[in-house]
Amino acid sequence: MGKKTLPIKTVYYYDENKDEFSGITRKPKIIDESYKYIPTNKLWIVLSNIVYGIVLIAAFLYCKIKFGLKIENRDILKPYKKTGYFLYGNHTQVPGDGFIQSLVSYPKKNYVIVNSDNVALKGTEQIILMLGAMPLPTTIRGYKNFFNALEKRCKSGNNIVIYPEAHIWPYYTGIRNFPKTSFLYPVKFKKPVFAFTAVYKKRRLFYSPRIVVKIDGPFFPDESLTTEKATQELRDRVYETMTARSKESNCEYIKYVKSAD
Repeated sequence: MGKKTLPIKTVYYYDENKDEFSGITRKPKIIDESYKYIPTNKLWIVLSNIVYGIVLIAAFLYCKIKFGLKIENRDILKPYKKTGYFLYGNHTQVPGDGFIQSLVSYPKKNYVIVNSDNVALKGTEQIILMLGAMPLPTTIRGYKNFFNALEKRCKSGNNIVIYPEAHIWPYYTGIRNFPKTSFLYPVKFKKPVFAFTAVYKKRRLFYSPRIVVKIDGPFFPDESLTTEKATQELRDRVYETMTARSKESNCEYIKYVKSAD
């Protein structure tokens, strides 16, 4: 019999849509209409492929050793490997989530929509960009540039990864409510959507749980609806699927409790 996995601590939260528990605080970087999302420098592109390959190996080792990572149902992605798709996952690990998404669609590289603070640390911005980060604009005028870059990626058959919960809650076993906002992208660009849900399982020889990633889909935008309704409908289907999957977790490593204050 293995050790019973019990919460190692209790975390109190006030707002599931705003509270952040990653432990990382950075001043956001200004991302405006001049930001260059898709570099054209050939040397930069070569270096980015090298960096991505090295990090991918490190990601595999890290996730296997720390989490005993297992990814299920990856075969459903194969028919769309050339045309690309959107991937939506629950946000429960740092730095694990950055690694897990790359392994879900291996060997194809993903591009990940992130908050601007992810590229704010001096000396690391280019590396983060080489790994596929696409920071959200911090100015209204920056969104046209962002959408243009996203459209180019989609037309090139690239995969786009989004963590719709936005904030990291380590080892959280539920799915937090998230807005429909990010589901506008697959509706606008007519791309299939897949959900990948990290589920936490007990392990016999380890106190910490194992991560099993469950992939579901494809979900296609309903083209018979208006853009607004199709966005909401797509969000609801993905949310319901991820919520159902999350119930397969059978342990709780960190307990989250809503504060009464």
